[in-house]
Amino acid sequence: MARVPTLTFDRGTLILHPPPKGKDWVQFVQWDERIEKFRLPAHQYRAFLEAMRQEGTEIRDDARKFQDLSLNLPEIQPFSHQQDALNAWKQAGRRGVVILPTGSGKTILAYLAMHITPRSTLICVPTLDLMHQWYAGLLRTFPETQVGLLGGGSKDEAPILVSTYDSAAINAERLGSQFALHIYDECHHLPTDFYQVIADYSIAPYRLGLTATLERSDGRHELLQNIIGPTVFKRTPEQLSGGVLAPFKEVQIKVTLSPDERQEYDRLIEERNGFLRDQGIGLGSLEGWQRFVKQSARSKAGRAAMLAHRSAREIAFGTSGKLRVLSDLLTRHLGERTVIFTDDNATVYKISEQFLIPAITHQTPVKERHATLERFRTGDYPVIVTSRVLNEGVDVPEASIGVVLSGTSTQREYIQRLGRILRRKEGKEAILYEVISEGTSEERVSDRRRGVEPNKPPEEPRKPPTPVKGLEQGTLDLNTPISWEDL
Repeated sequence: MARVPTLTFDRGTLILHPPPKGKDWVQFVQWDERIEKFRLPAHQYRAFLEAMRQEGTEIRDDARKFQDLSLNLPEIQPFSHQQDALNAWKQAGRRGVVILPTGSGKTILAYLAMHITPRSTLICVPTLDLMHQWYAGLLRTFPETQVGLLGGGSKDEAPILVSTYDSAAINAERLGSQFALHIYDECHHLPTDFYQVIADYSIAPYRLGLTATLERSDGRHELLQNIIGPTVFKRTPEQLSGGVLAPFKEVQIKVTLSPDERQEYDRLIEERNGFLRDQGIGLGSLEGWQRFVKQSARSKAGRAAMLAHRSAREIAFGTSGKLRVLSDLLTRHLGERTVIFTDDNATVYKISEQFLIPAITHQTPVKERHATLERFRTGDYPVIVTSRVLNEGVDVPEASIGVVLSGTSTQREYIQRLGRILRRKEGKEAILYEVISEGTSEERVSDRRRGVEPNKPPEEPRKPPTPVKGLEQGTLDLNTPISWEDL
């Protein structure tokens, strides 16, 4: 009697043996001479089984080790955008990316996705703070199901596992067969050479990516189409303002450099630009910046030009005029919960010392950071100042005022900082102040991070798409559109 072709999991890959009849299977596999068997990538598990089923080829599946779960969801009334996002993800075969602004309930959407896909689930997050936030939320939402942690010293084994991207990548070969559903929080972190193995080495047939800002400056966000799925739903802060999110406005304040600062800034920029002209380099693209970095390491003139660039940037970002504006803003919004953002730790500590404001940077010990945020939430500290460490993954619903004194040109950072003050609270109106130095490169940095191209007005918010109908909360229809019944 002929043996049934069997699929087994092996350290992030799949082994198919013996080879089946038919021909469609050939496109998925490669011959491994070391073991004299056929292999295929683990992430092609679902596509392979669907193709074999469509061809009528019997395959014994010994690869999957994930479990069926009983997930009883408490009474949650989702907002319309959450229900629409869930519908869109389900109709896309439970694979895809959802883009929603911070504070709009991406975590609730994940709970809903888990409820209608009750299988072993791996949730990947970028920070330990987020890992513990997810863990606490899952314990409250699914109290009858075991929830574990992987990262920060924890090495649990559980049907619902919350892991940092670092720990999930390190253990990718071991975890690859254990989970049917992957949820990638802040999924723009995933497409790197190190983290991508989490998806590549996994057979998970269902995948949900969550982010407020998908695009990466290196363009690698395009890889998410294959490793998670297409973007199935998107909303902007403008589309949800005044409803799900607090109403908000953005205010840009330009400050003028002092005469001494202006003279030194212009001198430094001219020194830098002279080198760029000699080398035929333009800084209008990522490629141009990479060439500048490369050439600056090859000569004394190059190093001097890079030093001039950084010194000019420090003048624009740290002009004394910004601190005067900050003083006025703190007086205007006295008593309101305010977060001040800068691009560097030195400015954070300078503001902290001058205005007697608690500071949080990546150097702040974990316990001190938690204590500071808790006092900020209770109002003991009405103002905090930070660099980049609070850009994502920190829940501060009480904050209503944000002041951006400096930052990068990425839209992601700007949207994340805006998101820190958008969580809805009764009677709250959020304001994000952006303070920039007039007549410096910071004006172009500001335009890029707000998505404004030169001589082009900002893009108008898109009209919301027509809601997708047909999914009732709690329906466990796992056979449509999935094409094998016993999953």
